[in-house]
Amino acid sequence: MTVVAQRNSDRWSLASWFTEFSGPDYRDFRLAIERDLDTQSRQAAALTGDLQCLSQALTDYEDLTDRLGHLSAFLGCLSADDATNEAVKSDEAWVATLDAEQLKLKTRLQAVLTQITDTDFQDLLSKPLLAGAAHAIRRLREEGRHQMTTELESLAADLNVNGLHAWGRLYDTLSGKMAFPLQFPDGHTEIIPMARRRSLMSEPSRPLREAAFHAGQQPWHDHADTLAAGLNGIAGTRLCLYGRRGIPHFLTAPLFGGAMSRASLDAMLAAIHDTIELPRRALRTAARLQGTPALHFFDLEAPQVAAPHTKPLSWDEACTTVDRAFTAAYPKLGGYFRSLLEQHWIEAQPRAGKRPGAFCTGSRLRREERVFMTWHGTVHDMITLAHEAGHAWHSSVLRPARSFAADYPMPLAETASNFGEMILLDGLLSDPAITPEIKAHLLDQEMLRAHSYLINIPMRYEFEHAFYTERAAGEVSVSRLRELMTQAQFNLYGDTLLADGSDPLFWASKMHFFITGVSFYNFPYVFGYLLSQALFARFKAEGRAFLPHYEAFLAATGSDTCEEVVRQTLGADLASPAFWETSIRAIVPTLEAYEKLAPPQLG
Repeated sequence: MTVVAQRNSDRWSLASWFTEFSGPDYRDFRLAIERDLDTQSRQAAALTGDLQCLSQALTDYEDLTDRLGHLSAFLGCLSADDATNEAVKSDEAWVATLDAEQLKLKTRLQAVLTQITDTDFQDLLSKPLLAGAAHAIRRLREEGRHQMTTELESLAADLNVNGLHAWGRLYDTLSGKMAFPLQFPDGHTEIIPMARRRSLMSEPSRPLREAAFHAGQQPWHDHADTLAAGLNGIAGTRLCLYGRRGIPHFLTAPLFGGAMSRASLDAMLAAIHDTIELPRRALRTAARLQGTPALHFFDLEAPQVAAPHTKPLSWDEACTTVDRAFTAAYPKLGGYFRSLLEQHWIEAQPRAGKRPGAFCTGSRLRREERVFMTWHGTVHDMITLAHEAGHAWHSSVLRPARSFAADYPMPLAETASNFGEMILLDGLLSDPAITPEIKAHLLDQEMLRAHSYLINIPMRYEFEHAFYTERAAGEVSVSRLRELMTQAQFNLYGDTLLADGSDPLFWASKMHFFITGVSFYNFPYVFGYLLSQALFARFKAEGRAFLPHYEAFLAATGSDTCEEVVRQTLGADLASPAFWETSIRAIVPTLEAYEKLAPPQLG
């Protein structure tokens, strides 16, 4: 049999970060971080109100953060690449102790920032060492106003290593090792790694999706008590610390982390609920195409209009398609995507032991990005590739900035990734050579995206909001978690879900609920999707003349709040439901084209 070699590697290289795990350069780097962290901690403990010393301490902290981030990203890549590597897991746990020490250092710096007068603070921001860092330093000071004493914050940082973050590490290890026996519709049985389950539930074959869903539920069911303990432990720790820090509500911290206001979040959610029938129409169309009265949870990520070819997309085909779409619309993005491939910065090889999901990470120290995913040959995977490439491009635009001005919040990060997806899908749909069959499939894919952002992710938010509300009064049982998840699903999906079509264990299988570094890892995705709709509308209206403005938007994301970045870029008010509703209604032309593909509703 002739084997055709791939033009594009699906394996990443981390050699420019360290020659190898535990190699001499890696060990030397570890020792230097430990030494410098100790030195900076002792110096910070002796800090007074001397502004020159404080500006130097903040600059040193910025550099240390870059180096710790570099080490964490390297280990995170290795761990995602092979969840069974115990040596890497051990070093990740060790880095967690360094993170705790860095957090103590940050707390000491914040204590000094909160103690100086407003006049001295303004003088501090004018120091040459802190040029371009004003937004980040203001945020450090603001966060410092809601801290416990330095001693208590130090204790919390230590306890979180083996408490809060340990739950997250447990989840990653457990889910990475999960597998289940699956009997395929043709009768043969395979042991399926959990990382593959999601791709199986996006297969055109409904019997295969159903089998993968039910067989794949068993590991989550078997470990439900452990996972519920983890979820309760994560939320309980956060709520306890919020109370001690005088933080009034469990949304206050994630909103501060997202650099957005409660007014903007409420306006966005109000617009979604007011227009919920638009994405529901897409789901009803999908059900008609499928020939069922409504959908099951295992139908939600599946194409209802099959791709016109029978064989899976090859990795090379996907790379070529993304490259062509990016280059036609946005040549600089296309060139950057090719550089990701040429430099081996993308990991996509399907293998057992890989962590589920996809992400983009990077090193501010090396000014490099990396993309992680698992390729299974679907259009959904190709869209994921474009999504993560959008993230990477965002980071690359910010390479010239100092790190204090390059730490952008998640809502704006998700805007760039969605913009990448939209360029791909728009490029495919506008291709004059496109056949009606391919166009129908892409319309279906676009409506899958709309439903995900406008129903599925708001559903996750509603579940998490209800869970945190109840967790404030005590631990929430497995049975109650199942109830809350089912309620949230039917609240958002309504009659588009079959009566027995919910997934009560989605709280266990969705990794996002167990991320300990960020709480409410959901609404930023909706924000990004809808803001990208507004940006893309400007792009379609103005053409390539808009791209410098888009890059200015990306460059500003680490230097101001979401509200200010959007006001300066689009002249829009994020606290207005009308802004969000306009973005939601941008899906209407695609929705109407999609509805024409399905037979009329019976009855």
